Amino acid sequence: MPEGPSIVILKEEAQEFEGQKVIAAKGNSKVDVTRAEGKKILALKTWGKHFLICFDGFTIRIHLMLFGSYRINERKAAPPRLSLQFKNGELNLYACSVKLLEGDINTHYDFTADVMNDKWDTKAAKAKLKEKPEMLVCDALLEQDIFSGVGNIIKNEVLYRVKVQPEAKVGNIPARKISEIIKESRIYSFQFLEWKKKYELKKHWLAHTKKICTRCDLPLIKKITGVKKRRSFFCTNCQKLYDE
Repeated sequence: MPEGPSIVILKEEAQEFEGQKVIAAKGNSKVDVTRAEGKKILALKTWGKHFLICFDGFTIRIHLMLFGSYRINERKAAPPRLSLQFKNGELNLYACSVKLLEGDINTHYDFTADVMNDKWDTKAAKAKLKEKPEMLVCDALLEQDIFSGVGNIIKNEVLYRVKVQPEAKVGNIPARKISEIIKESRIYSFQFLEWKKKYELKKHWLAHTKKICTRCDLPLIKKITGVKKRRSFFCTNCQKLYDE
């Protein structure tokens, strides 16, 4: 599933259509996407893993899910879930979730929770974490209402950087470490974006899918963790569990 930085790339690549009028809207979605025909795209936005195509009075929300993809000014052999055509090109989205959101987009999303948004609020993230002392930090980092856009790669890399084990309970982690986790979540997301654009993301991974700890030269643990049951990669030597 694409993480927040990949959706930012989609928004940037589709930027040429902002302000353009939709000539034709079609696809095999159950949503009536023809509503967009004749309408001008007012803005393209992202919220975490959601790509938002904003019109006057409604927004088309795209979630690429596990296998979604897109093409700009070209097409795949498969039928598109959504195809928007303009005078200057076309945007085609495949195997994704399409939903219509009515009214002002700001009533649907808290943009202060998006780690890559200019409105990102670290104090709000800290307050939300304080309300979940029993939650494992591996689950907390994947909570989209706290860290919108953070996915499993970012989770593993951030916890490795700050030297915290994924199964540590939020309430047991010192305040300074909580602050580090929040800070690194944003820093790593923007680094992810930079590396992804250069097609070199994987070469920067230190924990995700790796077998040896670069700090300790010891085997990394690979384990399904938390209620979200996602893969974690961590070192029990340099990453602390904070079990008290």
